Amino acid sequence: MNYSILTFGCRVNQADSMDIERELRQRGGCAVTTSCADVIVINSCSVTATADQGTRQAIRRASRDNPAARIVVTGCYATRCPDEIAALPGVVAVVHNDRKEQLASEVMTTADRYSGADGPCGAPYLLDRTALTIRVQTGCEEHCTYCVIPSTRGRSRSKSIANVVEELRRAESSGFLEVTLTGVHIGAYGRDLDPPGSLSDLLEATILKTRRLLIRLGSLEPMDVPPTLIELASTGRVAPALHLPLQHASDAVLTRMRRPYVLDAYQRTVDSVRERLPHATISSDIIVGFPGESDDEFQALCGYLESSPLTALHVFPYSDRPGTDATQMAGKVAGPVVRDRGRVIRDIGQALTTRFKRSQVGSVRQALTIGDGSTVVTDNGLRLRLDAPRDRNERVLVKIGDHDIARLM
Repeated sequence: MNYSILTFGCRVNQADSMDIERELRQRGGCAVTTSCADVIVINSCSVTATADQGTRQAIRRASRDNPAARIVVTGCYATRCPDEIAALPGVVAVVHNDRKEQLASEVMTTADRYSGADGPCGAPYLLDRTALTIRVQTGCEEHCTYCVIPSTRGRSRSKSIANVVEELRRAESSGFLEVTLTGVHIGAYGRDLDPPGSLSDLLEATILKTRRLLIRLGSLEPMDVPPTLIELASTGRVAPALHLPLQHASDAVLTRMRRPYVLDAYQRTVDSVRERLPHATISSDIIVGFPGESDDEFQALCGYLESSPLTALHVFPYSDRPGTDATQMAGKVAGPVVRDRGRVIRDIGQALTTRFKRSQVGSVRQALTIGDGSTVVTDNGLRLRLDAPRDRNERVLVKIGDHDIARLM
């Protein structure tokens, strides 16, 4: 069977797609382009209305370009609106997030014939990727007023430390040098286990049981960054690259969002990371145009960001999500105002990124070659062009130069 996987949204979806692909290859499936696939798996996102639209467009495009293909849709949009997805052209199955682990077998049942090789195509675990993403947790119980994810992912559920460590050992033995651990609320990792554990416990076990994997972390809520985690990021085995969503710098807006912190607490966390890890990248998510966002609240956001130690911003215009509390809030911000505010924050984010990159010129970092070997990603998350190409998936030491150039040491 020939298959193709299209993934939308967060790193959790990326990790889920990697798991699906690994199982399909182990069952003899071969990855091909969408136009040649017997089965097309679409892993959907529903964090915004734009994400929903992107999934619908992808389904229609896949059906138009490959009318014979059977389309299987999973992910958050498929979980939230299964009937809406099922009515789209070419869709033969809609798989709830809770059944993603059985998706490979559902994909196989949609194929009229088995056209794959007698065994896995290519390396059974490498999946033609330089770095692997592993989901260690799913679900969220925070219930922010703008977010639909708790209803599509359910309660927080963690894989056991033993299972995660075994996945990481298998990844290392397959040739991976870097792995990203991700989750919907990864900072809640282990709280549901018996006995309870923590993300720090998982990282400590990983460092002990693997030899040289560099562990990257997915998005961490700011209230989930204890001193022990910062210390682990200084060992050289956990990447000094953190994504800490702020969402807004006005305490009044944070309260309306039902975020479980205030700006002062966020500042203390970010400042402690910067003090202990001066070369770390610290990126953040920002929502502009949240209901009731006043000019003064927006200026408070701009003022903090401009003076912050953050290094990159992911900017999201507020989007009503059916069933969330924010949809009922008064004071919706006009579309043109939201777009203008988004542009302002993106410009601030670009200035922060430029400032950080300049601060790193002349520093020496470990890095991993990716793509065709002419590009590297440093341990602190900078993507740079290599002055002398090497083989793919090779760990190298580089000196950071101007204009996004890295020189081999």
